[in-house]
Amino acid sequence: MCGIAGIWDPTQHTESLERIATAMTEVLYRRGPDGHGLWTDPRGAVSLGHRRLSIVDLSVHGKQPMKSESGRFVITYNGEIYNRDELRAELGRSAESFRGHSDTEVALAVIEKFGLAGAAKRFNGMFALALWDREEQSLSLLRDRLGIKPLFYGRAGDALLFGSQSSALRQVPQFDPSLDSGAVAAYLRASCIPAPLCIYRDARKVMPGTVVRFESPTSEPSIEQYWDPLTVALEGEKHRHHSATFEKLVDELDELLTDSVNLRLMSDVPLGAFLSGGIDSSTVVALMAKLSAQPVKTFTIGTREASHDESSDAKAIARHLGTEHHELIATPDDALAVVRDLPLYYDEPFADSSQIPTFLVSRLAREHVTVSLSGDGGDELFGGYNRHLWAPRVATANRLMPSLVRAGLASALKSISPDTVNEAYRRLVPKFGAMDVRVPADKLFKLASAMASGSDHGMYQSLANNHADPSEVLLDRIPTDQLATLPPLKEFAEQLMWMDMTGYLPNDILCKVDRASMAVSLESRVPLLDHRVVEFAWRVPLAHKIKSGQGKRILRKVLSRYVPTELVDRPKSGFGIPLADWLRGPLRDWADELFNKDALDSVGMFRSESVLKSWHDHRDGRRDNNVHLWDMLVFLQWNQFQSDGAQYV
Repeated sequence: MCGIAGIWDPTQHTESLERIATAMTEVLYRRGPDGHGLWTDPRGAVSLGHRRLSIVDLSVHGKQPMKSESGRFVITYNGEIYNRDELRAELGRSAESFRGHSDTEVALAVIEKFGLAGAAKRFNGMFALALWDREEQSLSLLRDRLGIKPLFYGRAGDALLFGSQSSALRQVPQFDPSLDSGAVAAYLRASCIPAPLCIYRDARKVMPGTVVRFESPTSEPSIEQYWDPLTVALEGEKHRHHSATFEKLVDELDELLTDSVNLRLMSDVPLGAFLSGGIDSSTVVALMAKLSAQPVKTFTIGTREASHDESSDAKAIARHLGTEHHELIATPDDALAVVRDLPLYYDEPFADSSQIPTFLVSRLAREHVTVSLSGDGGDELFGGYNRHLWAPRVATANRLMPSLVRAGLASALKSISPDTVNEAYRRLVPKFGAMDVRVPADKLFKLASAMASGSDHGMYQSLANNHADPSEVLLDRIPTDQLATLPPLKEFAEQLMWMDMTGYLPNDILCKVDRASMAVSLESRVPLLDHRVVEFAWRVPLAHKIKSGQGKRILRKVLSRYVPTELVDRPKSGFGIPLADWLRGPLRDWADELFNKDALDSVGMFRSESVLKSWHDHRDGRRDNNVHLWDMLVFLQWNQFQSDGAQYV
């Protein structure tokens, strides 16, 4: 895993370009602490930079930026292409015909033969790269199918810039760091900034599955989509495995996941896995254990609050699979030590509060390994979120219920205090056998928002986002609808899954894991997001994913071959923290420091009175506003970091 950056500016001389490119890559030090590379083309006024985290081919033959065999192409690349041996065979070449055994060298050979988009269609892996064509004097930026690895680009005067993180762009003196108001509004709604938006007005993110090509540094780019998730979903729906038995599909998924995990064990350095104790990470670890001659190293984070703790569940899975298990119980002091450095790790505002335990588990893992596999993607592909299970029923009820009745019922549900909801639910479970749900108040308030929505698209926004309309805290009404419209799939549950796969997954989940792991120079791999698994999942009939109010049916069946059902058949929590309580307690002083009228007014976008009232209501126990408040706190911390001119290195 690595960090990449570069600049294309014909107005600069070579020494200046190299100085700027070096500064851009230096702020990516944590992404690649093992080495630095630079290549400059004086004729094209381009300088490409690279920070290296050595994972495969630790020799000089893996050093980047790297020229192709013909000398036409130069690449700076972040990621892993796991099917390098298969690609060598397709090229008709032996391993010995290459200088080293890095996937970068193979990738260049495939690009020379099939072109960049043609090569991307053949790559199996996670990747973000920049490719300079010395013959055509053009620059292309490429991002993997699911958006596992990030890639930003922007303008600074006549210069074109790119980097693995937006902080690299800020190192260019002419770059304008003015905020994009639409990105701020989108952030307040979703706790993250969805691609292609960036927090900076003059920067954008490369969308997953696309090639962005520039003929000159000032020209508008051409964009080619080499992998289209909507086409994948629609083709999957058209070619469903209806004739195959459930057991046969389980066999196929088991075999496919085994191969995916096996490919991701490719490494010249120690590796392990995150283990939350849930279905997804347990499946990955079970398959690793099947394939590994030595005990798998596993890592988990817990808390002392039972509602957010799965460490005992993870420990039970680890014991059954015979892993070398490592555990850290996160305390409020751990969280406080992390929150002040969040802008250093997440170089644009990002407020999924599980970013804290994700960073802590990454840091724990890095003490033992350099690569860690994770279970991300299972919920989106196989129907694992609660909204996939009950939103279709709520949508049906909404169509039958008058809007005034829905609005009144939703308002009544939202007026109940979270503590009352949670206590009532704890009493209901043993008496009436109600489904055990962790943090039931959160689920009830989500249900209320879904009931109040006037459309299926509005329902998704209310379920997947924090603010359906963040205008209550913004001075100006800013358009915030950056979500794609619902896809034309037949089942509402699958429409939601597709929206999660193309929105929530890359913009929140994968961003969180990438930044947290890279902050400690740890490579994180996601075998459930092998594109072959994704395409298979869309061919699986919905009834094999969701049945009798339970999601991930087919994935659960695969896991049951390796782990007893009783060890994983329970409500999920994941790497979470009890944020609402911590904001009233150990994080209160930190929050009080940030929530001041001068800091809010200095941004020039927020209704400070509204924000402060929300904070005081939460702090004093009148309401639970922790999610909205966390968004604002993270933004204010980030803005303070920027204003103080703090350095990312």
